[in-house]
Amino acid sequence: MPYVLLAAAIASEVAGTTAMKYSDGFTRLWPSLGTLLGYAIAFTLLAQTLKSMSVGTAYAIWAGVGTAAIAAIGMVFMGEAATAAKIAGIGLIIGGVVLLNLGGAAH
Repeated sequence: MPYVLLAAAIASEVAGTTAMKYSDGFTRLWPSLGTLLGYAIAFTLLAQTLKSMSVGTAYAIWAGVGTAAIAAIGMVFMGEAATAAKIAGIGLIIGGVVLLNLGGAAH
């Protein structure tokens, strides 16, 4: 169950960050409210996750997967450059998350 909560926290954080891009520096109401809601849900779900998962592992996964997802969204949907360095960085993040889980840090 903690991984389901963590996945939902990541999705909410990614949604909030994506909305922040469209908030134009918090000058547009609906994207700004979407940012606040996304982060409120993300932190609430992350707090619930921490009841049954170590903080280091949960935060590393939350931050890493969220970062990789936002970078991919930027490249695919927002016209950001898909450089070899960015793609390699995303691969390294995913590899790090896998290693954390294989190393037993989540147990």
